[in-house]
Amino acid sequence: MSWVRGSWLMAVAVTVAFGLGSAAQADVKLPKIFGSHMVLQQKSQVSFWGWADPGEEVTVTLNGATATAKAGDDKKWSLKIATPEAGGPHQVVVKGKNEVKFDDVLIGEVWICSGQSNMEWSVAQSANPAEEAKNGDHPMIRMIKVQRIPAEKPMEDINGEWQAATPQTVSQFSAVGYYFARQLQGELKVPIGMINTSWGGTICEAWTSREALAADPDFKPILDRAAPFKPGNPNQAAALFNGMLNPIVPFGIKGAIWYQGESNVSRAVQYRKLFPTMITDWRTRFGQGDFPFLFVQLAPFRYGGNPTLLAELWEAQLKTLALPNTGMSGTTDIGNINDIHPKNKQDVGKRLALWALAKTYGKADLVYSGPLYDSMSVDGNKVKIKFQHVGGGLVARDGKPLTHFTVAGEDQQFVDATATIEGDTVVVTSDKVAKPVAVRFGWNQLAEPNLANKEGLPASPFRTDDFKLVSADAK
Repeated sequence: MSWVRGSWLMAVAVTVAFGLGSAAQADVKLPKIFGSHMVLQQKSQVSFWGWADPGEEVTVTLNGATATAKAGDDKKWSLKIATPEAGGPHQVVVKGKNEVKFDDVLIGEVWICSGQSNMEWSVAQSANPAEEAKNGDHPMIRMIKVQRIPAEKPMEDINGEWQAATPQTVSQFSAVGYYFARQLQGELKVPIGMINTSWGGTICEAWTSREALAADPDFKPILDRAAPFKPGNPNQAAALFNGMLNPIVPFGIKGAIWYQGESNVSRAVQYRKLFPTMITDWRTRFGQGDFPFLFVQLAPFRYGGNPTLLAELWEAQLKTLALPNTGMSGTTDIGNINDIHPKNKQDVGKRLALWALAKTYGKADLVYSGPLYDSMSVDGNKVKIKFQHVGGGLVARDGKPLTHFTVAGEDQQFVDATATIEGDTVVVTSDKVAKPVAVRFGWNQLAEPNLANKEGLPASPFRTDDFKLVSADAK
């Protein structure tokens, strides 16, 4: 395929160019994640790093603060410098034998946006592109797009440059990343920087380091598939961690947003462990604690194959909320079952921003999640389902009877059920099941259920049983 060959040539060119630059090192250099128009995380100790001659002293100056480091025998140096509260523009000066200056640097909140095509999808490819571009003048929102490069070993630099949001640039921004940033900026009134490292059609394990995968014997099949390394192919273990994440570690960030999983649907049960492994790996690498990690629960889509596989992936995403400081935004009401790329990215960005505003930035009055399954109890032929995050109350968003509830008895055969809202619970029954033992909700790739809270956030699909799943043995 031409894109594979092009990606391979691009990776070779970048590697060779970087290798020549470092081998003939004379000037102080920094990776391209640093540049004019960038945003640095406010009120923190942010990392700067780069290359210089062995023993050369390097000083970074920002807003009156300075920090100094000395390059080692490997020509690498790194330091941390204190950043002020949000504001700017500032100039950053990096000085050794030579001097590097970065202008129009803002101080604010920095987030990574990553995943596959629904994160990479641009404003131009999403709903109302002309209107969004026309209204795209937001100089306090900045984004850098990391060039798409798979790599066998961890790389140290990227290709990309920071850009301010303008009517001329915003069309090529990640739509979800931009709408997330726009919502945050409007509420917080501080600069927002987005690091867009995403690639359509990619698998979760490609974004996870080889070391993290090797630490769990269950992931041996993943590593085996990646041997030998296939140049240009993004879908192999650690390839995108190496080429598109490692080079930006440990740039100072507040958190990350993530939209991925479509390419792991057939291995949904494995994703229960794989996705949290990736999140934990990123947190370890950045060394900034359990930073907020917010992700999108996939939209319904006609994947083909067994129609419950997507529901199993939804469950894997739901279970990931057990990790501290994670958040999940539902999209079962804003998808398109005939298009894996729903165009409404505005609401996706807004819903992710609700989690950030409520849980990261302390906006305690916000309802930030749709209803999530809590517990069940059985009374005769009725099953009562309790939820968390009911907000102002449970509703059918279209005013019609609740949809996509099924119930099963001990034979594990699910049948359509009637469901009614009673306060903050839903009561599920079927004349065909006298002694129910399990309920499932939205357990189908085409399900667009209508249960929500009054704030308009959809309930997550769920099941109350632990019956064996279709993807249980898929590795």
